[in-house]
Order: sequence, then C-alpha cells, then structure tokens
Amino acid sequence: MFQIFPLIILIIFFLASAIKVIREYDRAVVFRLGRFLSVKGPGLIILIPIIDRMVRVSLRTVAMDIDPQDVITKDNVSMKVNAVLYFRVIQSDKAIIEVEDYLYATSQLAQTTLRSIMGQAELDEILSEREKINLELQQVIDKQTDAWGIKISLVEVKHIDLPQEMQRAMAKQAEAERERRSEERRVGKECRSRW
Repeated sequence: MFQIFPLIILIIFFLASAIKVIREYDRAVVFRLGRFLSVKGPGLIILIPIIDRMVRVSLRTVAMDIDPQDVITKDNVSMKVNAVLYFRVIQSDKAIIEVEDYLYATSQLAQTTLRSIMGQAELDEILSEREKINLELQQVIDKQTDAWGIKISLVEVKHIDLPQEMQRAMAKQAEAERERRSEERRVGKECRSRW
C-alpha cells in the first residue's frame, strides 16, 4: 500500500504538468526539445513534461502608446509628437520565432517610423493632413512587422506639442488672417451699399 502512494503522487504530478488549458484568445507555441513543434489551442492541450515547452501568445488587439518623440520637420520646426498604435498577432509562431520580443520590437519600430515620417513632412502638412500621415505610418510599420506575424490595424497621431514661440507666431498669423478677412468683408459691404 505504501509503495503505491509515491507512484500515485508521481502520476498526479505528471498529469498536472502535462495538461494545459488555452483560452479562446490565446495560442500555445509548442517546442519539443527546443525545436518548433506546432501552434495549439484554444482548449485542452497535452504536453510531454520536461520535453515540451510552450509559450502563450495573445491574439487580442494591443493598444500601444508611442512615447513622445522629438522631431524636426522638413521645414526645420522642432516639436514633440506622440501617437497610439493598434495591432494584433496573426501568426503566433512567427511572433515568437522571428523576433525576440515582438512587443518591444514593435514599439521601437513605431517610434523610429514616427520620427522618420514626421521628419519628411512640413509643419502645415502635419497639421492639415493628419489622416494621410496616419495611413502612411500604418503602411510602413505594417510592412515591417508582417515578417513577425503582426498586423497593424491603426496608427493615430495623438498630440503635437509645438514650442511656445511657434505657437505665439501661429496665433499672430491667424489673428492677422482674421483681421484681413474682416477688412475684406467690410470693404465688400461698403461697395455693395454704394451700388
């Protein structure tokens, strides 16, 4: 009787480490003796203890903040720009095998791409054509992350922080433009009233 007890404990331990439950939104990338075996899940999967190892990968959409980046535009305006990136893993095996840390790699790629794209545009273009810039950012990042099994669904520039001097100059220019339009309207009304 006492000889069977350790055997029962060993079997229970073996089963507990062999049976895994993978959620609907996760996948298990399984390696057998260090070599890629398959992607399993969702549901109940069985691994061979000690021989098989698994890495869980979430297939849910990730919303990642792109840290504020110092950018100098094509027309030499210095500014800080930050954005948000939405992506999800499409191929779990590539996300684990092709890149060491897909979250970190995607973050770094997004930061450098944001600086690069903003640096190729002029300030007026950045302020007036944000949709075009967002689409260009998405396409460039998506092209690079495709090899990692990652799909970029959306990139949105959140905030553009201009230096105080630039904000004051733009405010003066906008005020002058409003005064010019007001003067044109006043002159137009006087001309119409004369006729």
